[in-house]
Amino acid sequence: MKSHSFAPLALVLAAAAAAPAFAQSSVTIYGRLNETVENQKVGTGSSTWVENNNSSRIGFKGTEDIGGGIKAGFQIEHGFSPDTGTANAVFWGRRSEVNLTLSSLGTIRLGNMVSEAYYATADYVSMHNHDTGSSADRLYAYVSNNTNKVAYHSPTFSGATVDFARTLSEGAAGVKPTYDLAVNWDGGPLHVGGGYAKNDNVHQFAVRGLYEMGAFTFGGYVQRDKDVFAAGNRTNIRLSGMYTLGLTEFHLNYGHAGKTGSVADSDANQLTAAVNYNLSKRTKVYGYYTKFDDGAANIYGGDYRSVAFGIRHNF
Repeated sequence: MKSHSFAPLALVLAAAAAAPAFAQSSVTIYGRLNETVENQKVGTGSSTWVENNNSSRIGFKGTEDIGGGIKAGFQIEHGFSPDTGTANAVFWGRRSEVNLTLSSLGTIRLGNMVSEAYYATADYVSMHNHDTGSSADRLYAYVSNNTNKVAYHSPTFSGATVDFARTLSEGAAGVKPTYDLAVNWDGGPLHVGGGYAKNDNVHQFAVRGLYEMGAFTFGGYVQRDKDVFAAGNRTNIRLSGMYTLGLTEFHLNYGHAGKTGSVADSDANQLTAAVNYNLSKRTKVYGYYTKFDDGAANIYGGDYRSVAFGIRHNF
């Protein structure tokens, strides 16, 4: 009987010895709550005080190191409004993807995800509030479809990465696939990128640059699109700047869209001035003034202005 009493212990020791051979995995919970109190005015109407959500979200992401240079991963992200507790209509609408990284060959991504062409250009230079809320970029031509997407993210080559994506129409009548291409390059203080997206006859192309010079950061993009807002081609530019003084950031952001095709009085302008104060690495308080001047053609939904005061907390 005593000769068999060590069998359970032997099994435990064997399992412990084999443990390093199993894949290592981790899951992270993250999110952002970003709320403003604003005095808004739309067109010629009266001003109104509102509490506004600025793309608050909660997300989960994880990776599993399978070994041999192979990693599996996922990311799901849900948007909601903290002022009311209301969930976005599509629960995981902000992101829901599974991915597989093959060492030096890059990453294959499947699911629902935001256009990398957008991240490489408009989002990259929108520093004051991450292109959210009432001061979001109203002039960028967003072409991509986010769902039913097959995408590829390359490894970094001499500071450069490439992203390519294609959506699947799944046989739906009248639904055309969207193609999305982005290139990013980082070289010290200089960061450049470009993005192209196409859906049938509608398409856009944009290039971006951002330069860091001590306390100053300067950025901007130029975009050319066809048939996104109305019949015809259009050119859109945006310039942004930030000056950092201790924990305080001073932002200035200006965008201009030229005439759309042959549509008279279709040009528009957008100006935002903002001040952010960072209470910590995760929390800031901020205020901004944003004004949007639409042309008489009202391509973008009419004139608008807002004075806002907000709190943003990341976790």
